[in-house]
Amino acid sequence: MSENPEHDQPMPLVSHLTELRTRLLRCVAAIFLIFAGLFSFAQQIYTLVSAPLRAHLPANATMIATDVASPFLTPFKLTMIVSLFLAIPFILQQIWGFIAPGLYRHEKRIAIPLLISSILLFYAGMAFAYFLVFPLMFSFFAAATPEGVSMMTDIASYLDFVMTLFFAFGVAFEIPVAVVLLVWIGVVDVQYLKKVRPYVIIGCFVVGMILTPPDIFSQTLLAVPMWMLFEVGVLCGSLIRKRSQADEAADDHNDQPPATQP
Repeated sequence: MSENPEHDQPMPLVSHLTELRTRLLRCVAAIFLIFAGLFSFAQQIYTLVSAPLRAHLPANATMIATDVASPFLTPFKLTMIVSLFLAIPFILQQIWGFIAPGLYRHEKRIAIPLLISSILLFYAGMAFAYFLVFPLMFSFFAAATPEGVSMMTDIASYLDFVMTLFFAFGVAFEIPVAVVLLVWIGVVDVQYLKKVRPYVIIGCFVVGMILTPPDIFSQTLLAVPMWMLFEVGVLCGSLIRKRSQADEAADDHNDQPPATQP
């Protein structure tokens, strides 16, 4: 049962749509406000993001821009993407404000930690890619460049490449949240996840092979954290499922009408 009695009353569809529109406009406004504050630093932001590659370029080699407008449009695009990433906590807060009134008390106690964890894990995945994976990857690419070939990467191509990896690693680090959600809503149980653990480990190494350079060290650097995050998700899912069952039983007991006196 909801904490606030007024939330138990159904809202008209128009009221839901109005609230949804308001929250969407707030999200868009937040992104543009962050973008407005960062726009004057667009060149510095691109310099920071491109640092892992530039550190491994050969002597006297530089990045290049093959399109006339790339020197302006590429940092502009990156700043917009950074604004979106920085606005994620506010966007999720707006989503939470929209769906929270329809949740039970025990659902809110689980959903709030999951929401916060998903934000932190996404940022952790991006930081992992930037500080650990990118230096190893670009070092390998620089060493593997054939003789007689100058390594001069286009700035737009580089941005597309690293944004794909940022997103991939951010999503990969959401494994614990995904596992907990699947266990919580009853799609799978913990025993099944333990049973398929060998296949999950193989899948982690396959993903590592796809996303990293073809050397065992880089592949392991991604596969092992993904496996560990899966184990964390299984452990947390087991604990949360037990707590959720206990809370559901308590809520059902509280919802029962009081016994009448004879």
